[in-house]
Amino acid sequence: MKNIGNSIGSSGRLSTEDYYEDEQISKLAISTFQAKEEEIERKKMEVREKVERQLGRAEEETKRLAHIWEELEVLEDPLKKEVAMVRKKIDMATRDLKPLGQSCQKKEKEYREALEAFNDKNKEKAHLVTTLMELLTESERIRMKKLEELSRTIESMN
Repeated sequence: MKNIGNSIGSSGRLSTEDYYEDEQISKLAISTFQAKEEEIERKKMEVREKVERQLGRAEEETKRLAHIWEELEVLEDPLKKEVAMVRKKIDMATRDLKPLGQSCQKKEKEYREALEAFNDKNKEKAHLVTTLMELLTESERIRMKKLEELSRTIESMN
C-alpha cells in the first residue's frame, strides 16, 4: 500500500509503470501457482501409474495363483508348502497396494484443497482490487471538491 501511495500522481491514479509492475507480479504468481499445480498433477499421475502397475502385477499374480491352485487340487498334499508361499506373496502384494492407494487419495485431496485455496485467494484479490478502485475514486472526488473550494476561495479574495 505504501508503494501504491507513493506512486499515485497528482491525478490520484496509479502510474502506468506501477500498473504494469503489479500486473507482472500477478502474472508471476499465477504462473508459479500453475507450475505447482502441474507438478502436483504430474506426481498424481506418477502415483496412479505406479498403482496401475501394481494392480497389473497383482492381477497377473492372481491368475498364476489360480493356475497353481488348480494344479494343487490335482496333487493335493505334496505341494502344500508351495501353496503357502504363494499365498504369502499374494498377501504381500495386497499390503503393498494399500499404502499406494491411500497415497493416491491423499494427493487428490491435497490437489482439491490447493485448488480451493487458490480460488478463495483469487476471489479475495478481486474484492480487494474493487475496494481499492472505489477508494481511489472516492479520494479523487474529495480532492477535486477541495480543489474547487480552494479555487473559489482564492477567486473571492481577488
